[in-house]
Amino acid sequence: MNTIVLQATLVPPNRLGRFRRFRLWLKDHAPYVVVFFLILVLILTLLWSRIAIVIRPGEAGVLYRMLSTGTVTDHVYAEGLHILMPLNSMYKYDTRVQVAFHDVTALTNSGLPIKLSLAIRFQPIYELLGVLHQEVGPDYLNKIILPQIESVLRRNIGQYTPEDIYTNRGGVLSRIITLALEEVGRKYIQVDDIIIRSVGLPDTVEASIESKLVNEQQFLAYGFKLKTEAAEASRKKIEAEGHNTFQRIVGASLTDQLLQWQGIQATLELAKSPNAKVVVIGSGKNGLPLILNDSGQNGTPVNK
Repeated sequence: MNTIVLQATLVPPNRLGRFRRFRLWLKDHAPYVVVFFLILVLILTLLWSRIAIVIRPGEAGVLYRMLSTGTVTDHVYAEGLHILMPLNSMYKYDTRVQVAFHDVTALTNSGLPIKLSLAIRFQPIYELLGVLHQEVGPDYLNKIILPQIESVLRRNIGQYTPEDIYTNRGGVLSRIITLALEEVGRKYIQVDDIIIRSVGLPDTVEASIESKLVNEQQFLAYGFKLKTEAAEASRKKIEAEGHNTFQRIVGASLTDQLLQWQGIQATLELAKSPNAKVVVIGSGKNGLPLILNDSGQNGTPVNK
């Protein structure tokens, strides 16, 4: 009797009854419970990749809610682990700078084809990933970037000659690339740069343009040579005129008395030399025939 009272004190009769009934039910339905848990584990195993989503570095996610609002455009899921409902889907986008190589063939105004090899650097705009996914989708490179660039290049290249494009005369290609960048930038995507890796023309056209460029350089070099020769001739003319002017000025200032004085001064300087006998023969009526001896003494001028 005491034992029964103790049990009643520890566990309420109604709770004890429910526990016994649960144990009896579990014992009777044990196979079904085991199968249920196995099915639950199997479902979790199969759907784990849809429930636990890991967004890696350089990526961002866009959520699609199947049973409610559809694509979430006002929130972008950052890097890390995200737990979702199994019916929802997470679409991952690479947000790093990417490079795509592409070749474009366009016709010039003369109908000749020209081939451009491009390298395109681009990345999606992070804040607009939801709108990009809803309106364009993951394949935005082939749906937006490449078609838009090709359209701009073909439309503008058709206005120029092959030589203009091949030589980038006046920055033609630079202006066309700027137009392409502006066109693509309106579609939720940021295109950093479009690099022209090479420009190709038919071999005969390319050889003709190169030959023309060589001839132009030769013509420029010949013109420069002519200018150099003309400058040199002008210099020589100025130099000759300077000599002529100098001679006229000097000739006007030379008199017989001055020349005689200069002759006397020169004779005196020569007479100071002890090494040799020098005879200076004058000319004309007032010439100065001078004889200088070599005895180590200054000679005495003799006027005859």
